[in-house]
Amino acid sequence: MLVVVSVSALIINVDNTILNVALPTLVRDLHATSSALQWIVDSYAMVFAGLLLVGGSLADRFGRKRFFIFGLIIFVGGSIGAALSGSVGLLIAWRAAMGLGAALTIPASLSIVNDVFRDPRERAKAIGAWGATIGLGIAIGPIAGGLLLSRFWWGSIFLVNVPVVIAGLLGAFFLVPDSKNPAAEQPDPAGAVLSIVGLGLLLWAIIEGPTMGWTSGAVIGGGVSGLVVLGSFVGWEARSSHPMLKLSLFSNRRFSIAALGESLGTFGLLGALFVQTQFLQFDLGYSPLQAGIRILPIAAMLVLVAAFSPVFEHLIGVKFTVAVGLASIAGGLWQVSAASTIAANYAQVVPGLLLLGFGAGLLLPTATNSVIGSLPQGDSGIGSASNAVALQVGGALGVAVFGSTLATRYRSHVAAALNGHPISFAIRKEILGSLGGALAVARSVGGETGALLAHAARGAFMSGAEVAFVVGAVVAVVGAIIMIARLPSKASETLTTHSSEPERNQGH
Repeated sequence: MLVVVSVSALIINVDNTILNVALPTLVRDLHATSSALQWIVDSYAMVFAGLLLVGGSLADRFGRKRFFIFGLIIFVGGSIGAALSGSVGLLIAWRAAMGLGAALTIPASLSIVNDVFRDPRERAKAIGAWGATIGLGIAIGPIAGGLLLSRFWWGSIFLVNVPVVIAGLLGAFFLVPDSKNPAAEQPDPAGAVLSIVGLGLLLWAIIEGPTMGWTSGAVIGGGVSGLVVLGSFVGWEARSSHPMLKLSLFSNRRFSIAALGESLGTFGLLGALFVQTQFLQFDLGYSPLQAGIRILPIAAMLVLVAAFSPVFEHLIGVKFTVAVGLASIAGGLWQVSAASTIAANYAQVVPGLLLLGFGAGLLLPTATNSVIGSLPQGDSGIGSASNAVALQVGGALGVAVFGSTLATRYRSHVAAALNGHPISFAIRKEILGSLGGALAVARSVGGETGALLAHAARGAFMSGAEVAFVVGAVVAVVGAIIMIARLPSKASETLTTHSSEPERNQGH
């Protein structure tokens, strides 16, 4: 059972990062701009995060096994649609459909683990294994994508999901027991709509800011509207008789601060992967496979450290394990930022990649166990969904903020370099749209002019990457400080609510 749900969770989380090494390919094949690349990545995370809480409550109420299976079916359908997409718009839409499937599968999978392993020590080990596969999925996505792109077209990074999901479905039918909590609250569709709209408007403002201008009425209006809608979501949940997010959970510091730590960690990790895979291909000229292999230090370190994270937790406590993880992520981002110059080579960023993997390996399983372990058995669906929301929202904001920080700096530097040169609007738009577009124009122009354009575009990209990594490092440092100040070091704060857990096999 643990293998089935963990592998299914693995393939879903691989899709958070497998697309990264294909971003330069999408620029060339679909003429995607920088903002389009951010939407292709974040449409998945946005729907995933917005519907996770509903997915958790539905699984708790109507049966965890059936929603685990239902989610996998939707996910594989979205994967096939994404693989066959012929435009950026279609790809974004199908990625959103994949996010819907993931939102039903992930909370059900962790709820199943939480239900089957009743002994606290065994549950902690099982959740640690499940959490390690989540972290592994995030880390191995780039190398898996590189391997596929070295032999097939970009759609293969989605079609690879099909056989894995089919195996997961077969395993679920025969090996996964069903369970549910008839006392669980009814679903909250209004809350789901408010959360998706609010997060979507906020991401839109962040992503479109570099293109439309940060002071434009549309961007400011979109950002403010997003915050207002998210505020309305909190108000609705506070007044609703059946909220999908129990605000009372956040009165438990072990739950709320650990979830915040996860968000801030994935903010830095996924934001860094979004930028780093483009740097390796556009600036250093590596193929997708070569770029994926060079992300391997993050994956290797993450897997190794995650296996020993319970030892760290036993020696120094939850608080300092999570804080050290965030501090290590900050150190990795800072080191990569210092190495982000146009003359940079791969060896210069390896120490930063290792620090990122070390920090993620400490943070993710420890914080996940802290979040889930703080809740009573009957709230396992809501708890696991809340945990996954923390990861997805952090990652989506990381991609948006890293990408937009980079794009703002890139557009500013390149626009200054283009001043005084007679360039058509269409060509100027392509150059400013992404580094890949600028390099394509440089190749078509050729000669000294093309070389100068390519040099200016690469320099602008690296300048933007440097600032983006600094922003991520500052966020991670702030997170480490918050963890030390507010996160309980021991599992002494566990909520007790009216929720109860019935016998486990009451599904069908």
